[in-house]
Amino acid sequence: MAMDIHSAGALVPAADHEAIVRCGFWSKIRRTLGKVPFTADALAAYYCALDPRTPVHVKGVLMAALAYFVMPVDLVPDVVVGLGYTDDAAVLLAAMQMLSPHIREEHHDRAHGYLNR
Repeated sequence: MAMDIHSAGALVPAADHEAIVRCGFWSKIRRTLGKVPFTADALAAYYCALDPRTPVHVKGVLMAALAYFVMPVDLVPDVVVGLGYTDDAAVLLAAMQMLSPHIREEHHDRAHGYLNR
């Protein structure tokens, strides 16, 4: 079973990333609306990860990055004012940069559609 370091030294099985994201993504998005500048990016990554046309290896990386965003305990706790989401943003934006050809305009459009409703 593939493992990776995920939060404050805890090991999380790679197969659990999708379960973590599916369980906590929308509540985390609702809690962070207006608080983090990368909400649209997180949404676009989420839509890309769920797109059946997205290659499995891309889905895996995006789910891992999104799981890091969703998990309440990470390298810099989210409650630390001014710094709490910097590690989440760094992980997510690094994954998105590496995988940008797979994150289509339609994923970004869906993200902006969600935010503008």
